[in-house]
Amino acid sequence: MPVNRSALLRRGAAVVAALPLLALAACGYGSDSKDTGTAKVAAGAKKIDGLDSVKIGYFGNLTHGTALVAVNKGFFQKELGATKASYATFNAGPSEIEALNSKSIDIGWIGPSPSINGYVKSGGKSLKIIGGSASGGVKLVVNPDKIKSLKDVKGKKIATPQLGNTQDVAFLNWIADQGWKVDAQSGKGDVTVVRTDNKITPDAYKAGSIDGAWVPEPTASKLVAEGGKVLLDEASLWPDKKFVITNIIVRQDFLKEHPKAVEAVLKASVEANKWINANPDAAKAAANKQLEADSGKALKPAVLDPAWKSIQFTNDPLAATLNTEAEHAVKAGLLKKPDLNGIYDLTILNKVLKADGEPTVDAAGLGTS
Repeated sequence: MPVNRSALLRRGAAVVAALPLLALAACGYGSDSKDTGTAKVAAGAKKIDGLDSVKIGYFGNLTHGTALVAVNKGFFQKELGATKASYATFNAGPSEIEALNSKSIDIGWIGPSPSINGYVKSGGKSLKIIGGSASGGVKLVVNPDKIKSLKDVKGKKIATPQLGNTQDVAFLNWIADQGWKVDAQSGKGDVTVVRTDNKITPDAYKAGSIDGAWVPEPTASKLVAEGGKVLLDEASLWPDKKFVITNIIVRQDFLKEHPKAVEAVLKASVEANKWINANPDAAKAAANKQLEADSGKALKPAVLDPAWKSIQFTNDPLAATLNTEAEHAVKAGLLKKPDLNGIYDLTILNKVLKADGEPTVDAAGLGTS
């Protein structure tokens, strides 16, 4: 079908106009997640730690599949008994950290870079990483007409989800490894880094506002469905092709005051990961159903299937890779050399894992395990 140039330009203008609005929205405290009807409180169930509710945050990304499945299948509510599991969804990590700090959420699924930033900026007082969730699921997808090889990325406009988020840091580090220079704050330099909300990145790509994107799933596969090409899978840059993309954080005061509630959420997370790995097709469908409930739109098989295959769901926070990602943020100029000692508290997770007959996990010298 011929392309209507004026319509395409109007769409491009609309995408550009939407960017500042979405940036403002990212400063809010997330959107309410929808209950899909699977979360039922068992008869005679009691409240955990006397709490009326536990507020859980996650992203509408498949890399947060543990949370998506646990919400959809009712795992969180089952473990919390008569304490209501309430949910909020986010588009990027910094806004979720704001929500945690303001007590709008208690526990969250989030990427490593905002976890590090939140911990360091609070002087190690705001949060603890209490578990792992996922590895992988991040790709550099480009317009094959404009970018044929990795060296062609120079001089192009590449999107990341938000300044300082996990993919933003990873892309800035990769740029530095090529010997190119970019100002981290402005995104200007040998490559133009365009911070773009994942929700509109596919439209920005179709409109020609960007030439590619370093993004998590399912955004990466959405771009492929629009004719993009996977130029690089971030997993290929890591030893054993494993790196933390999603971990679980908790407010330190909530952890101290309500350890039983934290244990209940971690039990649900471990149960969800076990179910995901034992039932990959059913889990993929459950995650997609929750995405539809939260956003109003399910992913098409052409997007869902390749996206789901690229993600590994694990209870291991892959703590050693978190330290490396912190080094990347320092190199990018987004963070001063941090003291991450104490960022992990894996004691409750390991208690849950032992009870479930699963292997325990290690904090790599960055906390208790």
